[in-house]
Amino acid sequence: MSSTVHTGGRNPAHAEPAVVRWILLGLALGFIFLFLLLPLAAVFVEAFRKGWGGYLAAFAEPEALSAIQLTLITALIAVPCNLVFGVAAAWAIAKFDFPGKSALTTLIDLPFSVSPVVAGLVYVLMFGAHGWFGPWLMAHDIKIIFALPGMVLATTFVTFPFVARELLPLMQSQGTDEEQASIVLGASGWQTFWHVTLPNIRWGLLYGVILCNARAMGEFGAVSVVSGHIRGQTNTVPLHIEILYNEYQSVAAFAVATLLTLLALVTLVVKSLVEWQFERQQQAAQRLSPERPHHN
Repeated sequence: MSSTVHTGGRNPAHAEPAVVRWILLGLALGFIFLFLLLPLAAVFVEAFRKGWGGYLAAFAEPEALSAIQLTLITALIAVPCNLVFGVAAAWAIAKFDFPGKSALTTLIDLPFSVSPVVAGLVYVLMFGAHGWFGPWLMAHDIKIIFALPGMVLATTFVTFPFVARELLPLMQSQGTDEEQASIVLGASGWQTFWHVTLPNIRWGLLYGVILCNARAMGEFGAVSVVSGHIRGQTNTVPLHIEILYNEYQSVAAFAVATLLTLLALVTLVVKSLVEWQFERQQQAAQRLSPERPHHN
């Protein structure tokens, strides 16, 4: 004989006292306010401490404009490179079996575990004046370290997992049935990718590109090592902010920092919109999918 415990329709696992729920909520909100909202507010308060005139003056400097331009150029080169690599790597890992598959999956996560400063030092070791390829590069008048190519390489290394890591679980969950059906019907590999694979991964791809771009524009450690901090030539926005702050130009430093802060906020908003749109797509697909027949 079995006994039934009546809980009034409530799950005992969620029947904590109200005081516990309020304490947990208060701790969460307190941490959000202390470590997220308050620092963000401090950035804007300090940036506008001298009014709009002082704020806009920080962007009128040639060095600030050069830093913004260089940051955009670096991101415009690094992000498409990571886009191509991420799609190719995720497609290969999710759709095919080949020797070294697990090693490739592990290597994709390498930049997450290596300090960006170490990544920058690796490129200095390879392409610096006294590096492995330094004498050959100098003989052919090719400059990588303390120039744009080195900054692009360092940024690409730091950010290349973002697109691949967003696409990999998505493509693995989708399987290969649709691609195989497309090939059986006579579609080429490019047609299959363009008309079958890409529509299925477009939201995950957009999400990965957004995160990759935000990380590329805000990268400091690796770029700091390979750039040389040459004013007006190799300073990106994060490096320019550091220089301004070290020179006690706090208003200008925080004014330029608002660019990266706004970039982070826009990234969060777009990320939320992409996730919402992806959930809507998944729910629509579930509603349209035929129910499986039940066998007695």
